[in-house]
Amino acid sequence: MQNSTKKEIMSWVKPMALAVILVVICRQFLFSPVTVHGVSMEPTFDNNQRVIVSKTSSAERFDMIVFGAPDAPGKQYVKRVIGLPGDRIEMKDDKLYVNGEFQEEPYVNRINDLGVSKITGDFTLQELTGETTVPEGTLFVLGDNRLKSNDSRAYGFVEADSIFGVVKLRIYPIKEVGIPR
Repeated sequence: MQNSTKKEIMSWVKPMALAVILVVICRQFLFSPVTVHGVSMEPTFDNNQRVIVSKTSSAERFDMIVFGAPDAPGKQYVKRVIGLPGDRIEMKDDKLYVNGEFQEEPYVNRINDLGVSKITGDFTLQELTGETTVPEGTLFVLGDNRLKSNDSRAYGFVEADSIFGVVKLRIYPIKEVGIPR
C-alpha cells in the first residue's frame, strides 16, 4: 500500500475513533437514552417512548427520574419525584400536600377506565411508610397514572444512589420531541 493511501486512511480513522470515544464517554457519564415501559407515567409518557436522561443533574421536586426498581432487580422505573428529604407528604381528597401546602398536579391522569376522576386514595407518609418525613438520602416518587402505577406507595422510598438520571428530553416519537412537563 502506498504511503499516501495510508495517510489518507489514517486521516479518516483518527477523527472517527475520537468521535466514538467521545460518544462512549458522554453516554457513560453525562447522558443516556432510556425507553419508557408501561402505562404508569401516562399521560406524560406512553409505553415505548424514548427519553434522554442527564446523569449529572440533581433531582428536584416534580422532576421525572429513572432509577433501579426496588422491587424488580435489573429493571428501571420512570417516576415523578414528589418528596425530597425532610418533606411531609399527604394526599387528602385526591389533592397532594407537601409540607402542608397544596400542590397543583396538571400532569396527573385524573380519569380512570370507568370515567371516574378518582386518582389516589387518601394517605399520609406515616401511614404508608411509618416515617413522618422523607428520610435523608431517599426520595418519595409517584407515577402520573396513579391508579396504574407501582410507586413509593407500594415499595417505599427510593434510595438516591439508585437514581440513573433525570429525564430532560423526549426523543421518540418524533412528533412529540421536546422537553416533557
